[in-house]
Amino acid sequence: MAYIVKPLVTEKMTALTEKENKYGFIVLPSANKVEIKKEIEAKYNVNVVSVNTMNYAGKRKSRYTKAGVIKGRTNAFKKAIVTLKEGETIDFYSNI
Repeated sequence: MAYIVKPLVTEKMTALTEKENKYGFIVLPSANKVEIKKEIEAKYNVNVVSVNTMNYAGKRKSRYTKAGVIKGRTNAFKKAIVTLKEGETIDFYSNI
């Protein structure tokens, strides 16, 4: 089963990648650290040293429009920060 939803490519994650060789991924909320590690090692052919996970709750948002106040909610998600073995990298842009 695919536990990785998408890689996380933001300014903050790019800085963390350059500094500490860590990569971020959005994963399924049901995934655990062992499953995430196995899938990343198989998919990207790298050695994973550690996996840290974080659960984010959805937040309530509202905005004012011409039609009135629109209320909604952002999605909840789980984020995984993966530390790779020294000298290894993941190239997210190789298949573009």
